[in-house]
Amino acid sequence: MSWQIIQQSLPMFQKGFILTLQMSALGILGAIILGLMCSLCQYFKIPVLKQIVGAYIELSRNTPLLIQLFFIYYGLPGIGLKLSAYTCGIIGLIFLGGSYMAEGFSGGFDGIPNSQIESGKAIGLSQGQLTRYVVFPQGFALSIPALAANIIFLIKETSIFTVIAIPELTNTALDLIGLYYHTNEYLLVLVVGYAIILIPLSIILTWLERRIRYGTFGD
Repeated sequence: MSWQIIQQSLPMFQKGFILTLQMSALGILGAIILGLMCSLCQYFKIPVLKQIVGAYIELSRNTPLLIQLFFIYYGLPGIGLKLSAYTCGIIGLIFLGGSYMAEGFSGGFDGIPNSQIESGKAIGLSQGQLTRYVVFPQGFALSIPALAANIIFLIKETSIFTVIAIPELTNTALDLIGLYYHTNEYLLVLVVGYAIILIPLSIILTWLERRIRYGTFGD
């Protein structure tokens, strides 16, 4: 193990680290928004949209991200839609993550007691008001454990981006190993890089889950 080699590789890993964070943040944000919209369509049983959302969730959850990225990056140019690898990676993460987030939100929304919904209707709340003041606040709190797990899962899935040559953490490590053959050193930096992202995030999400659960249910 050569610490000098590790030190020399840090500038390249720093770039991959920042890129991983950027793409993860954009992909997760997009996935949460898409998942929320899909779950609301299912919860309120909106005609046609409910069936479309169901088909999307089944397709997304039952196909690997690797295949999805290949289709977006290599397949779409065949119909005249050429996107950068960076854009394809984010779209792939949103497409995959949206279905998992939708299931997470749906689990939370389904956990809302019917008495809450009926009470909202009884006092004259519109569909929009019911969603804003009753369904979303309670459903979001109940969804936090699933959403936290999905966030961690999506960050780890960014390692697949190496197949379309995005220079994130994993691709950086593989490139350096291919060039200089210092496998142990570069893999150590790779593991530490993901640990720096995932361990503090996991602690924060666990704390958030407990705070929201205690604030909501008084446990």
